[in-house]
Amino acid sequence: MATEELEQQQNKTKHKGKHDKPKPWDEDPNIDRWTVEKFDPSWNEGGMLEVSSFSTLFPVYREKYLQDAWPVVKSALKEFGIACELNLVEGSMTVSTTRKTKDPYIIVKARDLIKLLSRSVPAPQAIKILDDEMQCDIIKIGNLVRKKERFVKRRRFLVGPNSSTLKALEILTGCYILVQGNTVAAMGSFKGLKQVRRIVEECMMNKMHPVYNIKILMMKKELANDPALANENWDRFLPKFKKKTVKQKKVKSKQKKPYTPFPPPQPPSQIDIQLETGEYFLSDKKKSAKKWQEKQEKQAEKTAENKRKREAAFVPPKEPPKQDTTIDGDNNDIATMAKALKEKAKALGKRKAAESINPEAYIASSSDQKHFKKRSKASS
Repeated sequence: MATEELEQQQNKTKHKGKHDKPKPWDEDPNIDRWTVEKFDPSWNEGGMLEVSSFSTLFPVYREKYLQDAWPVVKSALKEFGIACELNLVEGSMTVSTTRKTKDPYIIVKARDLIKLLSRSVPAPQAIKILDDEMQCDIIKIGNLVRKKERFVKRRRFLVGPNSSTLKALEILTGCYILVQGNTVAAMGSFKGLKQVRRIVEECMMNKMHPVYNIKILMMKKELANDPALANENWDRFLPKFKKKTVKQKKVKSKQKKPYTPFPPPQPPSQIDIQLETGEYFLSDKKKSAKKWQEKQEKQAEKTAENKRKREAAFVPPKEPPKQDTTIDGDNNDIATMAKALKEKAKALGKRKAAESINPEAYIASSSDQKHFKKRSKASS
């Protein structure tokens, strides 16, 4: 019996969802679990037990504007039972809860409000953060780029000509975006803020230009309107941009001079030069006379050079000498003609010699032949 009880206890402890019982509202299609219900003061009639406060500093150039807009901010926070204070001596804004505060989360919203005001967001726009559906995100971009020139260039890409890129991002993401100094302040829904942060970081880190992200968002918006493609993967429809690697110029490394522990020789001063030339010991009258003489010499050289330049315009250019090619040509023609005539004369002499040959001289005539008498055998 004891073993059976132990097994039952072990089985009970192993079962994790022993309290997960079906509830009647789990499968109710009329309930939307993603909606944020508006706060009702009756949910917290007792108010806040402790005082919560937040404070933030603001730059000097925002002092005048905040001083003018502070009554509007104060009246907006008073509706939710939040006290606010503007300290111009310290340059800070403070918000804190009071006994009239009912919503426990409104102090966080008030903290976001003073953050946005310090980041140059206009007061009418910043007050919208007190709504439950509105969220904000302050993106720090100052530490993403090292060089200041590169940082300014990439921040200009984000804003675009006449703020056209920024306006397009605001329309597509449904967020208010303000680029100020080293931060980007954004206000909107969670989904839009996530897109804005990704686009801003990709732009500042040089991963993708904002124009390409705008094209992708436009295509996603068109695909979302098509019910047939609602549950499909959109990667095949979205454009794919390849990053082009631009060849950078190689920096020529300067050849290091050999290390010497001694400092370089000091260049001679004006007094040292005067001592070397002996000018230092001359009187003021002689110095002025020498300067005047040098000035006159320089002036004479300059006038002579100017005169030479003026006269150079009237000097006729040298014409190239004409080469008399007729004599050389005639000599060449005569030589070739003489050579041709010699060759012709040789050929003619050979032909005449061939024609003057008499074949009969080489043929022996019958009369010239000697007659030999045959001796008879008898006589022999």
